[in-house]
Amino acid sequence: MKIYLDCIPCFIRQALEAARHATDDIRIHEQAVRGAIGLAIDLDMSQSPPKIGQQMHRLIRGLTGIEDPYHKVKQQFNNAALKLYPKMRQLIIESRNPIETAVRLAIAGNIIDFGVKSQLQERELEETIEMCLSEELLNVHLDDFLAAVNEAEDILYLADNAGEIVFDRLLIEQLPVDIITVAVKGSPVINDATMEDAVLAGLPKIVEVIDNGSDTPGTILEGCSRSFRNHFEKADLVIAKGQGNYETLNNVNKNIFFLLKVKCPVISRNIGCKAGEMILQKTKAFKGAKENAGI
Repeated sequence: MKIYLDCIPCFIRQALEAARHATDDIRIHEQAVRGAIGLAIDLDMSQSPPKIGQQMHRLIRGLTGIEDPYHKVKQQFNNAALKLYPKMRQLIIESRNPIETAVRLAIAGNIIDFGVKSQLQERELEETIEMCLSEELLNVHLDDFLAAVNEAEDILYLADNAGEIVFDRLLIEQLPVDIITVAVKGSPVINDATMEDAVLAGLPKIVEVIDNGSDTPGTILEGCSRSFRNHFEKADLVIAKGQGNYETLNNVNKNIFFLLKVKCPVISRNIGCKAGEMILQKTKAFKGAKENAGI
């Protein structure tokens, strides 16, 4: 997905918020905003939004000398999600449709996105859970997803944010864990999940967990490690969590299902839905073997 003009004010806002997470020094806040404006001036609008996000957060880390400005809030929401985990797991066990409930909860966890909202409160997380459990499923293609899972022999699950990764575990536990590999970020960016967060969520106990070798708030394949790209290439199904993965992979010819809660008007227009809706959809860019062969 390309960058839209609407994305530019969001970049500037995010630079200031990231700088404020890192330091109370107003001079650095100003430098961060000016640096983000400088990046925006020379912006290649054909790139995906996470590409400029990567450059901007590298700038913030360079200005502050802090590798992970969001570490404190990542810990906070990991702990909040872990406290909710037993209750949510019981909801799934008692549900008439456990996989649907797990999908709803995984989408609810996508609200933990500090690239969109830096002042998220824990009570909002619980409110989002209740909302996602009761909302009508308009853009959740559950039957198509289950059919793809049943046909798959190698599933790659692209995690998104810290805290949210605990919600992902609830869904992963309902899937064939023996064929699933979970990928996290190679190094910190915003509140995206890294290996530390995956370990806290307990994922290495049930599935293979790798990192993608990148600090992009999405998945730009050419910037990822060769090891990750090998996993991506051999997977016959990719489950991609969050807006950043949608922005970077929605035009990739791969069997990908995007799983997210839409929090951005640009993405809602791109998908063709309302902001706030739950999404579980197969990428339109994928061409199966017959289509690739021209049959």
